[in-house]
Amino acid sequence: MGLKEELDRLYLEYNDRNFIHPDPLEFLYNYKDIADREIAGLIASSLAYGRIAQILKSVSFVLGEMIPGPYIFIKELSPDSIYKQFKDFRHRFTTGYELCCLLTGIKNVLEKYGSLNKCFLECLKTDSGIGSGTVLPAITSFAEKLNASSEIGRSSLIPSPMGRSAFKRLNLYLRWMVRNDNVDPGGWTGVPEAMLIIPLDTHIYRVSIELGFTKRKQADIKTALEITDTLKKFDKNDPVKYDFALTRLRIKRLEKTLHGNNI
Repeated sequence: MGLKEELDRLYLEYNDRNFIHPDPLEFLYNYKDIADREIAGLIASSLAYGRIAQILKSVSFVLGEMIPGPYIFIKELSPDSIYKQFKDFRHRFTTGYELCCLLTGIKNVLEKYGSLNKCFLECLKTDSGIGSGTVLPAITSFAEKLNASSEIGRSSLIPSPMGRSAFKRLNLYLRWMVRNDNVDPGGWTGVPEAMLIIPLDTHIYRVSIELGFTKRKQADIKTALEITDTLKKFDKNDPVKYDFALTRLRIKRLEKTLHGNNI
């Protein structure tokens, strides 16, 4: 069996919601309204770092406070009210103030563009520099717009475009919102799946090394682009579709190792 056939087999095997838990993606299934889902997805992906139990706890708490739903909650509450609601929040090194800056940034984007989707489409019109032909230029612009209201120089939730970040969490968010299959719920329009970039975390980086998708020593944006380019050889229209399956494959390998089994 060739590598493409093996990747396609893995995709078909893991393209099932029964494999989702525990994953912050599961929160998006609670929102049929795209206006709510796109906000819930950005919150869930932004907090997707650290131990999975803490991630699920933090995301559940934040979304649970947003009654009757994320869209109405953010649209109707003032920045001061949002701050009072979440000032004591803490997720690892993310403070309540940083969370409030993200939520205020979302509020400002909604007021200016009407939705996060429309804002990103506006950002997508910029296509130059490294990552041209991918969503990378749009991601950097999107991050800047979300951070525009922040008084702090750098948020742990939205990475600085000036750094060496692989934009893992924003690429994860885009995968969730752009793709639509048995795992990714989708909801956004106008963003081509072919332009998505692999969300580069430890699991994807390690399995990509094993499969020869990259030889780079740093898990940065250049590595993410290199891995994505390799995956395009197997599906040029939807290279990121393999992300979930490859991540689950490595997690299962680690679980077997922890239980003393050979792989």
